[in-house]
Amino acid sequence: GDRMEVLEEKEEEEQRENEDLKALEISDALHDMETKASVEQVCVPSNVPDFDWSSIDTSQLPSSYKTNSLKEEKLLHIADHFLQQYSHLCPDRKPLFLHPVNECGVEKFVSTTVRPTLLPYTELYHWDGCASFVSDYLTMEPLKSPITPPSSLYSPTTILKYQRGNCFDFSVLLCSLLIGAGYDAYCVHGYATREMCTLDETLELCPLLRKPQEVPKEEMKKKPSKYRVKPPPDLQSTFELQQKAKKAESEAAHKNKEREEEKVMEVEKLRPDPLYGLRVHAWVLVLSGKREVPENFFINPFTGNSHSTTDERFLGIESVWNHRNYWVNMQDCGKGCKDLIFDLGDAIRWEIMLLSNRPLQMFPDAKKVKELFVRDKDDVEKEEEDRSFDMPPSWVAPVQISPRDFETRCSRGRKVILYKQAKLEKWAPYLNGNGLVKRLTVYADLNYTEVVEVREWFKNREDMLVMREVNKQTQLTTEHFGPGHLFGLKAHTYVSLEPETDQSMEFYNEVRADGLQKRVENAKEMMEYFTGRDDLLHVRHVEFGKRGKKVHLAGTRTDSARPIVKIKECFHRNLEKPADEDVAERLFLITEEMIHLTYHLKDKYITASKKDFFKASETDRKGNEIDMTPEMCITYQAGSSEKDKKLLQLYKLLQELTKEEKQLKQQVRQSEAEVLNILKARENEETAIKLLVSIYNTEKHEERRQQYEAMVENELPGREEQDLDYLTPFLIRIGKGEKMTKGQAMCVRDDCLSDFKQRLMDRANIIQARFQKAVEELQKKDQWFQENRSRLSAEEEDDFLARCSEAAFHVHILALRLNREKQTAPQKYLALEEKLRKDPRLALHFGHA
Repeated sequence: GDRMEVLEEKEEEEQRENEDLKALEISDALHDMETKASVEQVCVPSNVPDFDWSSIDTSQLPSSYKTNSLKEEKLLHIADHFLQQYSHLCPDRKPLFLHPVNECGVEKFVSTTVRPTLLPYTELYHWDGCASFVSDYLTMEPLKSPITPPSSLYSPTTILKYQRGNCFDFSVLLCSLLIGAGYDAYCVHGYATREMCTLDETLELCPLLRKPQEVPKEEMKKKPSKYRVKPPPDLQSTFELQQKAKKAESEAAHKNKEREEEKVMEVEKLRPDPLYGLRVHAWVLVLSGKREVPENFFINPFTGNSHSTTDERFLGIESVWNHRNYWVNMQDCGKGCKDLIFDLGDAIRWEIMLLSNRPLQMFPDAKKVKELFVRDKDDVEKEEEDRSFDMPPSWVAPVQISPRDFETRCSRGRKVILYKQAKLEKWAPYLNGNGLVKRLTVYADLNYTEVVEVREWFKNREDMLVMREVNKQTQLTTEHFGPGHLFGLKAHTYVSLEPETDQSMEFYNEVRADGLQKRVENAKEMMEYFTGRDDLLHVRHVEFGKRGKKVHLAGTRTDSARPIVKIKECFHRNLEKPADEDVAERLFLITEEMIHLTYHLKDKYITASKKDFFKASETDRKGNEIDMTPEMCITYQAGSSEKDKKLLQLYKLLQELTKEEKQLKQQVRQSEAEVLNILKARENEETAIKLLVSIYNTEKHEERRQQYEAMVENELPGREEQDLDYLTPFLIRIGKGEKMTKGQAMCVRDDCLSDFKQRLMDRANIIQARFQKAVEELQKKDQWFQENRSRLSAEEEDDFLARCSEAAFHVHILALRLNREKQTAPQKYLALEEKLRKDPRLALHFGHA
C-alpha cells in the first residue's frame, strides 16, 4: 500500500511538471507570436504617416487632465481591488482594461474618459451620422501590440485635435457622441478578426454596391387543366440550338476560369492568421430600447458600419463600459459573440463593478449569485461598502467641433478606401472646384487595373448635378440632378453631347407646364412621356426621315431640318366621354397625308372604333374649293354598321385635326430646339462650373462678403479716379491762350469743383434709389412668403429662402456702398480742391494775373 501511494505521488509530480512545461511552452509561443505580430504590424505598408504622440503639447490642457480628484483616487482604489478579485476568480483570463494613462501620464478610469456630448449638427443626432463622421474624421492607427490593449487612452478632445487614434480612441469618441444623442451605447473591449482589426476591406463588397435583398414571392401553383390547349410544335433548328449551346458553354467556361483565378487570389490573400482569436479590438455596442432601437447591434468605429451581434468577425468580449459603470463578461465566447446575452442586469452573465449604478435585473436570482460567489460576510459587507460608489464626472473638457472641421471631415480633406474590386474616394465639400465629394471606381479584377464603372457624387453645384455614372465599357454616361435645374432636368443619359445622338432625358414634371416626364431621342425618332396633363396625353412618338440637302446659288450645301414622317399620340381614358368618342390613339402620317384615329374600347367589346382620314388639298389648280367626299374618310363604329356622323361633322373634325397637326409640328420643332438648348447649357455648365453656398453656411458667406467689400474698397479710392484730369474739359472752354486772367482762373476752378460736387451727389442719389428699390422688393418678397408659407413645400420654401438671402445680401452691399459714398465724398472734394490749388496750370495763370 505504501509503494502504491509513493507511485501515485510520483505520477502526480510528473503530471504537474509536464503541465508546467506546457504552460511555459505556450507562454513562450505567445511571446514569440506577439513579437512577430508587432514587427509585422510595423512593417505593414500604410498611407498613414507616423505620428509621435510624445511630442504633443499638454501645457495648455486643463488641470483635470493632469491630476486626479479625491473621488477619482477612490475610484482607482476600487478598480484595483476589483481587478485583484477578478484575477483571483478568473486566473486564466487576461487583465482587464480599467485605468490606462492619459496624454498627461495620469491614470484615469475608462468610464470617466467617456464624455457624453450632443453637438449642434443634425447629422450627429442619428447613430449612422455619428459613426460615419468618426470613421471619416479620424485616421486609424494600429495597436502597438495586436494581442494586448493599449497602455494609454487619450481624451476625445485630444483625439479630435490631432485627428488620429487606435480602435479604443475611436470607440470612446463614438460612444460619447451616441450617449449624447440619447442612445444606450457602450464601449467594448474584445477580440475580432485580422481584417477588422487592421481595417482591411479589400475582400469586402463596397456598401454602395450591395443590392437590397429581394423577398421571394410564393407563386400560386396552378393545377393543370384537363382542357388546356396543346402547345404549338417547336420549329427551331436543332443545329442552331447546338451552336448556341456550344457558344454558351465556352463563355461559361471562360467565366468559370476567371472566377477560379479570382478565388485563387482571394485564397492567397486569406492566409491563415496565427493570432486568430487573440487580436484585441474595440468597438461600440448599442442596446435596444432608447431612441426606438429595435434590437442590439455593434458598430465598427473604423468603418462606421453596423453589424449584428452574431457576426462571426467578432470573436469575443472581455468587458463593456459607459460613462456610468463597467461590466465584465462572464459568458463563454467559444463560439464568438453568437450566444452572448446582453442583459447587463444579469449578475451571472455580467459582473458589475459599481453596485450603486447597477441596472434593473431582468432575471433576479439571488441564490445563484450566492452560489457563484461564496464569500465571508465581513468581506461581502466591506466590498459592497467600497463598490456602492457613484461614478465621478468625466475629466474630459467639453467636446467641440467647429463648422469648418465638421464640413472638412477627412484628414487633409481626402480619404481613400479599398474594397473588393472597388475604390472609394471621399473629399470635403468645396475642396474640389467641380463640387466632387465622393467617387466610386469599380474594377474588373482584384488588382485594380481594369476600370469597369465610375460613379461620382457632387454637392453644392449651381447646375444641381448630384451624381454621375460612367460605364467605361459602353461609354454610357448617366447624370442625376436635384430639383432646381434651369430646364427641370432630373436625369440625362448619353454617350455624346452631340445633337441627334442617343439621348435620354428625365424631367421633374411638376415644374413643367407641359407635364413632360421623359424624352428619348436619336437620329431617327423621338419618344416623349407625359403625366398629369389635362388632355390626358401620356405618350408622343415622332419618326423622322432622311435629311435632305439644300443647294444654294453659291454652290454651298447646308443641312435642313429633319423631315417629320409620322407623329403618334396616345391618351388615357377620359371617363367623362363615351368610350367610342374618346380618342385613345391618333396617328399623323405626314408624308402619306393620312390621319388615323383609334378610340377606347367599350365595355364587353374586343374591337375599337376607328376613323381614317385621307387629306386632300383644300383647293384645286383653279383655286376652287374641293368638297368633302365619303371616300376621304373611312369609319368603323364598333357595335354599329351605320355611319353615325354626317359628312359635315367629319369635315369639321378633319379641319380640327389639320390645325392640330400644324401645332404638333411646331411642338416637335420646339422639342428639338429644347434638346439643343439643354445640350448647349450642359456644355457651358461643365466648362464654367459654379458652386452654391448654403444660406446657413455663415463662414462661406462671410468670406464672400469680405471679398466683395475688399473689391469695393479697392474700387472707391481708385487709382484711375485719382489719375483723372478734371481740369482739361474746363480749360478747353477758355481756349489755348497763354495768358489767363485771375477771374478766368477762379471761374475754371469753381466750375470744376461744382461739377465734381454734382457728380458725387448724383452718384449717391443713384445708389440711394437702388437701395430703396432693393429694400422694397425684399419687403414684398417677405410679405408674399408670410401669406403663402402654408402652401409651399419644403423644397420650395428652401429655394425661396435662398433667393431671399441673396436679395438681403445685395441690400447689405448697397447699404455699405451708400454709407461709404457719403463718408468719402467730402474727402474726395477736399482732395480735388487741394489738387487744383497745386495744379501748375492754374498756378501759372494766377502768376500772370
